Amino acid sequence: MSFTAYLRDKADHLWEREHAHPFVVGIGKGTLPIEMFQYYLKQDYIFLVEFSRAIAIAAAKAPSLEDMGKFAELLDQTLNNEMDLHLSYCGDFGLTKGDILGTPPSPTTDGYTKHLLEVAYSESALHAATAILPCSWGYSEIGKALFALGLPKNAPLYSRWIEMYNSDEFAELAGWLRSFIDREVRDMPAKVRSSLEEIFLKSSEHEYRFWDAAYRLEEW
Repeated sequence: MSFTAYLRDKADHLWEREHAHPFVVGIGKGTLPIEMFQYYLKQDYIFLVEFSRAIAIAAAKAPSLEDMGKFAELLDQTLNNEMDLHLSYCGDFGLTKGDILGTPPSPTTDGYTKHLLEVAYSESALHAATAILPCSWGYSEIGKALFALGLPKNAPLYSRWIEMYNSDEFAELAGWLRSFIDREVRDMPAKVRSSLEEIFLKSSEHEYRFWDAAYRLEEW
């Protein structure tokens, strides 16, 4: 079993809770109340800004030019595809760009992004990649799972969201993160592996809380 497969297995209880969360299920069925998705769009845009910073830091710390290039691809995907998709949703969901940019981070968003940036700034590219993997891999997994169940014909905007995260391009970048981690961890001592496991589980917990915060319309 690869190291990332081991991490996925250790976090399975958290990832299964994500898949079963009523927010995720509601997207798949097209029944999620619009105000919850509006909340999610605003918070996820804020999150992706800081997520991009973490990727950029990982790129700067990458051990090779090839690795720097791959982190740059992930950064481009996030900045110029994911975030553009969010902004394109604004009008469709009754939001302006000002609505999104003027939204403060929720307690959950604040805690999650601080975790990512703390790891990225203080540790190696390997640690940063491990911290961001549950987001990239998790969204790909959710997108493919929801797509397999069938797009909600009554909710074309949710269908667009599912199709984006079901894409092979998105899955390939998550796959590269896995291969990078599996390669870099190969000669690492048990202490480092243990710290990476802790980081991965913490990010996975934050992922679940992010869905839940949107469902609860969390406020300070």
